[in-house]
Amino acid sequence: MIVVKTPAEIELMRKSALMVGEVLATVARFLRPAVTTSQLNDLAEKHIRSLGAEPSFKNLYGYPFATCISVNDAVVHGFPSDRPLQEGDIVSVDVGVLYQEFHGDSAYTFALAPVAPAILQLLKVTKESLYRGLEKAVVGNRIGDISYAVFEHTEKKYGYSVVRDLVGHGLGRRLHEDPQVPNFGKRGAGPILPDGLVLAIEPMINMGRKDVYHDKDGWTIRTRDGLPSAHFEHNVCVRRHQPDILSSFDAIEQAEKSNPYLDASYF
Repeated sequence: MIVVKTPAEIELMRKSALMVGEVLATVARFLRPAVTTSQLNDLAEKHIRSLGAEPSFKNLYGYPFATCISVNDAVVHGFPSDRPLQEGDIVSVDVGVLYQEFHGDSAYTFALAPVAPAILQLLKVTKESLYRGLEKAVVGNRIGDISYAVFEHTEKKYGYSVVRDLVGHGLGRRLHEDPQVPNFGKRGAGPILPDGLVLAIEPMINMGRKDVYHDKDGWTIRTRDGLPSAHFEHNVCVRRHQPDILSSFDAIEQAEKSNPYLDASYF
């Protein structure tokens, strides 16, 4: 069932989504070699709670952490661990915030310099595809228009692979609401987008093949060929003339550019 949000609810969701951006910016400032993803998780959870919010992911479906942190060939749902990060790693950080009964949910992939140019290109194209999809989040379009825009930019144009097993989603009082938002599909297919629908659009794009598998922890999803994967996510409200992006990468990008350990040259 698709749930359309009221103007007041949309503003609460904007607050939640912007909080996620603040948390991701805090993580970006702290990222460097030798830091562990467990340390990043603890930092993020502390910041979420300092904002008067709750971590959306913690204990959801039994997941034990406040964040999902996926490194290199991990696509999504990566378990924070005590493995120190290294130069050349790409680190996808996915964060959810529950504030005044509404969720925000955003993700960003960081590059610990030096990173191979081919991998930076993957990040660039994946991030671009997110905005291609967002452009289609207007009243009267269909879910397939968003899906195809991501697919066309990443797989048709650049030859990367869209992960078929994982999708974006509706967002609201529940973290995962209808409709599902695949990153591949046909233009003009799927549900019509109504005014006030809030979506989490999140391209998950592999450098190599589309095939993935679950790691032994039961959560982390990895590329079967071991090649890197990138993940970016925004929250958007469908509107009549142009999409209303509720989340923001501004603080994250500023932190990324100011951190000498990160390579932000790809955008």
